[in-house]
Amino acid sequence: MLRLSVLDQSPVPEGSTAQQALIETVKLAQLSERLGYHRFWVSEHHNTSSLAHSSPEVFISHIAAHTSSIRVGTGGVMLPHYSAYKVAENFRLLEALYPGRIDVGLGRAPGGLPIATRALQEGKTGLGYVDQYPQQIADLLHYFNDSDSDTHRFPGLVASPSVDSKPEVWLLGSSGDSAALAAELGVSFAFAQFINGAGGAPVVKAYKEQHLSTGYDPVPRSMVAIFVICADTDAEAERLVSSFDYQFLLLEQGRFTEGVVTPEKALAYPYSQTDLMRIKENRKRVVVGSPQAVKKQLLELSELYETDEIMIATIVHDYEAKRKSFKLLAEAFGIQPPE
Repeated sequence: MLRLSVLDQSPVPEGSTAQQALIETVKLAQLSERLGYHRFWVSEHHNTSSLAHSSPEVFISHIAAHTSSIRVGTGGVMLPHYSAYKVAENFRLLEALYPGRIDVGLGRAPGGLPIATRALQEGKTGLGYVDQYPQQIADLLHYFNDSDSDTHRFPGLVASPSVDSKPEVWLLGSSGDSAALAAELGVSFAFAQFINGAGGAPVVKAYKEQHLSTGYDPVPRSMVAIFVICADTDAEAERLVSSFDYQFLLLEQGRFTEGVVTPEKALAYPYSQTDLMRIKENRKRVVVGSPQAVKKQLLELSELYETDEIMIATIVHDYEAKRKSFKLLAEAFGIQPPE
């Protein structure tokens, strides 16, 4: 059976506030749990006024406290900015507080513009800097496994608190590099089709073929993440997606808005032929339509990727339209909350 999960980036609609967007994310997590979605992740973005927060590990603690059964996690922690040891401590604490419910999704993207990266990595970059991401992942798994290897450069170091369970670890990626690393270390892999609209299926296939059963997870697990906008009719979904089209077109051009615009504003924009070509290309990252149309496309996506889990992100201007999109999907797929 296909599992559906949720990634919420806490987008701020034009005219709303970051605080309201955070409140709506918590409400969406509670709704997702009631509807039977499998997991709920939040993202990390820096210095971005149209997205409400930059600290997913803090936010998931709040979300977990306001839900009872749904898995909660990060999509993801941008590990190059941080100490693997501190990340391990954070997530072992979360696992101790909410055992069996915590996911740590990890990425190597900056999550913001270069000025934010310089501030986050102050003193870590410059001449002689070497990419430590693969080593950071290996260190994180070392701490989660309570390894007592004397060969580790910090022998005997324990990430507190010590608990019987451990978080699920997912590497996030939109190309083959992270997939290859996930396979080498034996961890789960999520392909971000909402970032890269092409070429994901061969990447996931290669990950499964190369996955080492002696790693963190003995069996390869994969998912694909994509934008979805579902409405009662195809026409209404097309109206709602116009905000997405506008937002991502401007983003490609290095132009930023103060929030997700209304469909009326997006539809009134004077698009050039080049703009329309870019919008068509960006539509590879989003599934749009009525419940049955969206269900058909998501089932085809699941078959293409040979995965039993799809993670859904939705960016529209209206909060109620966003909640309705998830309700319609749950009804279309007949998913149910666990008993």
